[in-house]
Amino acid sequence: MDSATKLRFDSPLLRVYDNGHVERFYGTDTTAPGLDDATRVTSKDVVVDSATGVFARLYIPDDLLATEHKKLPILLYFHGGGLVLDSAASPMYHRYLNSVVSKATVVALSVNYRLAPEHPAPAAYDDAWTSLIWAASGADPWLSKHGDTSRIFLAGDSGGANIVHNIAVMASSRHGLPSGALLEGPILLHPMFGGKEPIEGEASETIEIMEKLWPLICPQGTEGLDNPWLNPMADGAPSLQKLACRKLLVCSARSRANYQAVEESGWPGSVECVNVLSEKSGRASAKYVSMFYLE
Repeated sequence: MDSATKLRFDSPLLRVYDNGHVERFYGTDTTAPGLDDATRVTSKDVVVDSATGVFARLYIPDDLLATEHKKLPILLYFHGGGLVLDSAASPMYHRYLNSVVSKATVVALSVNYRLAPEHPAPAAYDDAWTSLIWAASGADPWLSKHGDTSRIFLAGDSGGANIVHNIAVMASSRHGLPSGALLEGPILLHPMFGGKEPIEGEASETIEIMEKLWPLICPQGTEGLDNPWLNPMADGAPSLQKLACRKLLVCSARSRANYQAVEESGWPGSVECVNVLSEKSGRASAKYVSMFYLE
């Protein structure tokens, strides 16, 4: 193997070569938008940023397109995949968003942000922020006619949940959302957080994987796993006191640590942590659900 094809990163999910080539073994299948007969939800793809090619898949209950009704909350969803895999067009996420929109009765926007390592951080965060501003401005008729920009929710899993957290932080420090638009609450489902020091309930294998993966995602970073994008409790990370939301839901093994950090930050809301025990490999492992909310 010559230097051009030498492996830089190898895993069952993807390989990265020294010449920049990326070989993905998972999350590359796609499905087209349209009417889903099972849920009666309609979807379409729209370009959010022509300069980067970032698009989003919009979802809406089909019966609302032809009727006058009260405007619905807007949900921005960011798919998982560790910031290196999958897409908004993934069959799995397409089915999931159809189900969520049908049961929650919302207008949803599933963002197809750029992936690392071809597009290292902060590309994904920039794409997410651009998409939030785009949605909050009612840039598409589905959003302007049927969406309530005063009730915007963010949600994501894994790497997508990491994005959600960082966008909620950005919303407190940047110029903010368009007039009248409000961030109601982020929902973090097993967020991809890390840190040099393990936290209760966190497997050592998780840290080992992140030690290899994070340099691909953020090659210019010098803090390693304590980069504020990855570790919201690291020294130098933005204060959690100014999270730009009324409510926050976090579900992960690190939720207890997040709960303590938010509680100690001075964030003007109420916090609650629920400990759920699950059996794994013959032993109980702690999973936490933290809920933060302003009355």
